[in-house]
Amino acid sequence: MLLVSLAALAVIVIGYAISIYNKLIRLRNTSQSAWSDIDVQLKKRYDLVPNLVETVKGYAAHERTLLEKLTGARSAGMQASGPVETAHAENMFRDTLRSLFAVAEAYPDLKANQSFQQLQTQLKDLEDGIESARRYYNAVVRDFNTAIEQFPSNMIASRYRFEQKDFFELETPEIERKPVKVSF
Repeated sequence: MLLVSLAALAVIVIGYAISIYNKLIRLRNTSQSAWSDIDVQLKKRYDLVPNLVETVKGYAAHERTLLEKLTGARSAGMQASGPVETAHAENMFRDTLRSLFAVAEAYPDLKANQSFQQLQTQLKDLEDGIESARRYYNAVVRDFNTAIEQFPSNMIASRYRFEQKDFFELETPEIERKPVKVSF
């Protein structure tokens, strides 16, 4: 009787350990998939930038330095790997993109250009998609990191060398948290 009880307990413990291991695998794979979604969104945005630059060139030819800086920021973003490096490149890219739209404010003909307006709309939609993908990725990473730190899953995680993942965070949250200035 004791032997049967011990065997049943062993089966339960092994089953629970397998369940924890499978959960960790599922969370790790989901986080990798979520990162891939961010990558896709960023690529779409990077592909849109050359069209935006060409449209602005026709109206703001003397803004060449800014356009070159935007192209450089795009290249840095495309070459970045991993959440930390990508977040750094994204901050540089976003700041440069904001500068471009600030320059566009000085050119009423450019602001009224249908191609420029369409590109702005596409860019806004992509930014919304990137934000959504980033929130999802960070939520999955939070769940994964929590799972590998909590008992008893931390024992399985350390045994099979599951490592915490980096969040895709803003480097300059104090700037991002400032209210948007609206003037009429």
